[in-house]
Amino acid sequence: MTIKKSILLISVFLITGMVSGQTAFDYLVKAKALTASGNPDQAIGVLTSAIEKQEGSKLYSARAEAFLIKGDYGSAISDYNAANRLLENSGEYGLSRVYALKGDAGTSLYHLERSMKSSFKKDEKEILPDPAFSRIENRTEWRNFWKNEWYTAPEKCLSEIEYYVSSGNSEEAQRIIRDMDRDYPGSEKIQFAKALMNLSAGKYNDVIRTISALLTTDPDNEKYLRTIAKAQTGASNPAGASFTYSKLINLEIPDAQLLLDRALCFRKTGENDKALDDIKKYLSVYPGDEAALSLAGRTEAASGDNLKALEYFSENLKLHPENALCYAERANSYLMSKSWTWAIKDYTMSLDLDPYNSEVWLNKGIALIRSGNINDGCHDLKRSLSLGNIRATENISRYCIK
Repeated sequence: MTIKKSILLISVFLITGMVSGQTAFDYLVKAKALTASGNPDQAIGVLTSAIEKQEGSKLYSARAEAFLIKGDYGSAISDYNAANRLLENSGEYGLSRVYALKGDAGTSLYHLERSMKSSFKKDEKEILPDPAFSRIENRTEWRNFWKNEWYTAPEKCLSEIEYYVSSGNSEEAQRIIRDMDRDYPGSEKIQFAKALMNLSAGKYNDVIRTISALLTTDPDNEKYLRTIAKAQTGASNPAGASFTYSKLINLEIPDAQLLLDRALCFRKTGENDKALDDIKKYLSVYPGDEAALSLAGRTEAASGDNLKALEYFSENLKLHPENALCYAERANSYLMSKSWTWAIKDYTMSLDLDPYNSEVWLNKGIALIRSGNINDGCHDLKRSLSLGNIRATENISRYCIK
């Protein structure tokens, strides 16, 4: 069976299980994936089906984006206006992009100004690199527009801090925070900036306290929710993190990665059925995804269904034959089922691709010993130990020291 056919079979199998009960989030992430893969017509079909069931501003905006990529500016404008009718100003930034692509600087900047004065205001670092504005960025109107002070001082400082934190320059970020604390005491931007710093420093409980307070006045803030979810995960609170990821999904944030993030939390709380539901949803959007197939296999194994785990691992290996981890994960399942010969074969293939994985050397050694090959098994255990895996010591003492 070809790789393309394998992916198609996975997709068909998973999508048939999701036909009923789809939410707006499901349609949005599916359409986003189709648009990104160069299939705007299919994305339009998915979103039209969703809109026929229940209108939503995000559904109209997503369909407008697909029309935009297709080059159908008229339909894009119509859908962004429909989004505006359902939720004021939600389509303004999209309209600005459409008119910029049409070369109409005046109308583009009219809509961009409306967006900048609304709750849908975007960061400067998101707007300026947007290729949609390339046709008007050298126009006088564009330059004059950016002479205005669209961002407050705390907003500018927060943007700088986000950059420095993401680039690992904590000293510069801390300096700006001190200045903000002095000049704008009590600002929510300062509190969020401090939370970002604490997150990067691993002070997860401090982050949770700060963001929880901020969420009391802005409960649907995507940045706040993503930050507290990371902190909850870091603080070993998977139940709290899964609740936060559920809120992001219910807010219809079109990001399929949220499904895998929540699935990881469900695994940690022992809710493997819920985890598998999320993974299957993700695979319906991105069939053949290496990380998702790996997580599905590990979750099935944790649920006690090793045969199903082997199916996922085998599929992953078929699609990603150059990945050492794919061989190792299937080998682990063979090891669990006491299929020593098959485990040894897969561990060997994994080590051919990555000869410095101490855990694989350890497991291959165990498989060899249990198959009766003590000498080769001890060689592998010692190799694992030489690579720093102290877990090999116990097995060496038991099997290799006479």
